[in-house]
Amino acid sequence: MGSTADVVVLASPAAGRGRAGTVAGEVLRAFGDAGFRARLLPATSGAEGERQAAEAVADGAVAVVAVGGDGTVHAALQAVAGTPTPLAVVPAGTGNDLVRALGIPAEPAAAARAAAADLAGGRTTTVDAGRTADRWWATVLCCGFDSAVSDRANRLRWPPGRRRYDVAVLAELARLRPREVVLTLDGESQTVPVTMVAVGNTAWYGGGLKVCPGADPTDGLFDVTVVGATSRLELIRTKPLLTLGTHVEHRSVTVHRAARVELSSPGVTTWADGEPVAPLPAVAECVPGALHVLGARRVQGAARADPVPRA
Repeated sequence: MGSTADVVVLASPAAGRGRAGTVAGEVLRAFGDAGFRARLLPATSGAEGERQAAEAVADGAVAVVAVGGDGTVHAALQAVAGTPTPLAVVPAGTGNDLVRALGIPAEPAAAARAAAADLAGGRTTTVDAGRTADRWWATVLCCGFDSAVSDRANRLRWPPGRRRYDVAVLAELARLRPREVVLTLDGESQTVPVTMVAVGNTAWYGGGLKVCPGADPTDGLFDVTVVGATSRLELIRTKPLLTLGTHVEHRSVTVHRAARVELSSPGVTTWADGEPVAPLPAVAECVPGALHVLGARRVQGAARADPVPRA
């Protein structure tokens, strides 16, 4: 079941230390073998990628394929969320948290073949997406300690790579203090001292940290993990528990569920899918069924076999 309309492929040139460029060729072949005409978008930045993907969707593209990590997915998401056009994710970056959440094959060629087979067979998986200000996001929106680390790492020019993030962690630990946040969940407000707040559409963020372990991207609700006031030593001790999601049993952690989350605190920014989203005050809204995904194999509560819209 081929199509004369394009499948467009958005590949980050920086993802996976240049790995995405190599993987893109495998993606083009997989969709070509399934009977689709696939083309690579020539974007060299996230902003260009968003614009080109949005133009392709407006012109009738039958799918958008994001080749890279969560940042590339975030760019593609801005074009397809809230539309019938499906998204395929082929992991070639370092984060890949949406891949974990949706059971997309971790091996790029396998992910591409699974997505192409779904498109050819008219199958998608429908999941929720978050919306904050004018940005869509798919995994976790956070603010507090983690967003301050990301802010600082984004400002640093040295050292390179992962070490820049490690330096930012140490710097923010040195100035760690609770922040007063006005947290409003479905209209009910409270002011709480927090170390961080994570609003989860899916469970994972930060490259495999299960910060919102109960999050289900098909139930129309966010899981909201609130880490209250805590010491540097407690935060360091609790961090490894994030891998298993057992941090939610810690006395300083509470978990809530809401469809609309309002956050307010001066001088704090939010990040989602590993990208900056908006300064506080900000509102996160869960938009049920906003995203159609190809190649997903394990989504809690999700039904497959939705018809893929045709151009």
